[in-house]
Amino acid sequence: MSRFTLPRDIYHGKGCLEELKNLKGKKAILVVGGGSMKRQGFLDRAVNYLKEAGMEVQLFEGVEPDPSVETVMKGAEAMRAFEPDWIVAMGGGSPIDAAKAMWAFYEYPEVTFEDLCIPFNFPELRQKAKFAAIPSTSGTATEVTAFSVITNYQTGVKYPLADFNITPDVAIVDSELVEGLPAKQVAYTGMDALTHAIEAYVSTLNCAFTDPLAIQAIEMVFDYLPASYRGNMDARAEMHTAQCLAGMAFSNALLGIVHSMAHKTGAAFSTGHITHGCANAMYLPYVIKYNAKDPVAAKRYAEIARRVGLQGASEKALINSLCEKIDDFNVQMSIPKTLKEFGIIEEEFKEKIAKISELAVGDACTGSNPRSITPAEMERLFNCIYYGTEVDF
Repeated sequence: MSRFTLPRDIYHGKGCLEELKNLKGKKAILVVGGGSMKRQGFLDRAVNYLKEAGMEVQLFEGVEPDPSVETVMKGAEAMRAFEPDWIVAMGGGSPIDAAKAMWAFYEYPEVTFEDLCIPFNFPELRQKAKFAAIPSTSGTATEVTAFSVITNYQTGVKYPLADFNITPDVAIVDSELVEGLPAKQVAYTGMDALTHAIEAYVSTLNCAFTDPLAIQAIEMVFDYLPASYRGNMDARAEMHTAQCLAGMAFSNALLGIVHSMAHKTGAAFSTGHITHGCANAMYLPYVIKYNAKDPVAAKRYAEIARRVGLQGASEKALINSLCEKIDDFNVQMSIPKTLKEFGIIEEEFKEKIAKISELAVGDACTGSNPRSITPAEMERLFNCIYYGTEVDF
């Protein structure tokens, strides 16, 4: 038996933020990030809509990029003091991910972070509050997923939390919120969305429910990401839809080792944080080459290439065309091809990569990757990505 879970309501299209005024409740806590929503006026609009719905509103501001365990605990404490019946998270993936984890600690103060790190081990939520998510980037799709990523900065490890309980009740996908995104953020989040869709399509848990969402998202990203990056607002609206479709697919089909690797390298090196979407963009072509040694995965990658109009007389040629297309997107958007080009110091890479590889193999996303991988193979794959060498194993 398989399960397919989405938010009950998904509002989409420019201006749908206004749907907040139709929520039914008494108190809402609004969780936001670093201030872009406030500067652009969206935070005030959201607060006013919630008040129009008859709710008392409290803000929890300042969720950092890649939210920490500490921030989650502070937010849960604020929720326990305020006792909201709606948790509304607005912004990029970080405030929404953080609010999902806060939700669990709000309703179950005695639960431990170690408990929640076990996949699909959350207690039953919605005992005190429902959850609405409003994305301001076009990549993570956390507004429709059963996932949250929280960072333990003491260890440098990202923990992907997974449970259908944390799928939001309401998603408000308003393209107006992404019109002011910087080009670099459009690039990284767009490649994150592409990775979500491709990994969902080749996942061992793909099915007839997830495939149409994944392939539609892939086609839309290939069609609209370059124009969105260049500032075309119609294309940006299409990308906001595409990333949401990709999220619906991967929330149910799960992901693969591109994400396992990105989770374990984001905060691992002293030379600088590797933004999640940037890591995915770098790793994706190499992982495709690795996974394509599996015949089922190879067939699916070739299907993707055909669907987006790429050329190739054989399965292998089609897969090469797909990787070349992704490489071309990365070049267009100034995304490095290798970890060395990114700026990771070789000596530190060599020192840390064995442990990182072991952690990546143990990541929750590895289990649904179409080809199995050992820590030694993972280390070898990371070496290909560091130096830009061919994946031939």
